[in-house]
Amino acid sequence: MEEALELGEYLPQSFANANEQTYLEFLWSAFHTNYEAERFEFASLAFHLLYMSFVSFSIWQIRLARPEQFAMAMVGFRSEEEGSLLDCESPFKFYDRLKESQIFRFLKLIGCNNQQVGEFAKFVKRRNKIAHPTGTVFFNDQATIDQEIAEMMREVRNIEAHVQPIINEIYQRFLRDSADPEEREYTVLADEITANFVHKNYVSGADIAFCRCFDIEILRGEPLYDAMKELHDAVAALYPAEEDVEEAA
Repeated sequence: MEEALELGEYLPQSFANANEQTYLEFLWSAFHTNYEAERFEFASLAFHLLYMSFVSFSIWQIRLARPEQFAMAMVGFRSEEEGSLLDCESPFKFYDRLKESQIFRFLKLIGCNNQQVGEFAKFVKRRNKIAHPTGTVFFNDQATIDQEIAEMMREVRNIEAHVQPIINEIYQRFLRDSADPEEREYTVLADEITANFVHKNYVSGADIAFCRCFDIEILRGEPLYDAMKELHDAVAALYPAEEDVEEAA
């Protein structure tokens, strides 16, 4: 159970869309309830949906950071699928256009090879077996589901490690785009960060931890450096590291 809860660090901190927030909370509730009641088959289904949500958020970040490469990766899709993927207004809409297993191909844009993509996608095949009546219970004890969760979390960490350059690009773009106080959508820094960094990019706790370590000095020679540093410091203050919260308490 403890390793499963770690997935929360890789899911968005908050959502601008209340329905998406409610959906993730529902999945967590379904996982907890079924796991504790030892209905491990249903707990595994809920956890799989959380895993696939994480994958879709990662693909969304890739699309935002590298739209040209994302568009090129759709070569081979039908033309209507290409347009609809680029027009998706939410990561959850990807699955309206694609089969679940297809979404993993976009991870090649961040350096994942075919073998790695296969490892990420193998859980879809397992889930499909569970989702159909087979007369067999696959997860009938805690040890079995814990092993499945451990394997999935290993792949989550692997994907997150590959996504870090994307997060770096998104973060620098946010700092530059929001640096000018006259051009910001919100006058309050916390509101600007929440709306145009966290919500827009489906940023997770793990993403923010990576951004806190960003070396702001590399931007020193750019215009509006002081404003960008102020934004960077505001991100750290709004989302402090766990150890900083403990020290403050």
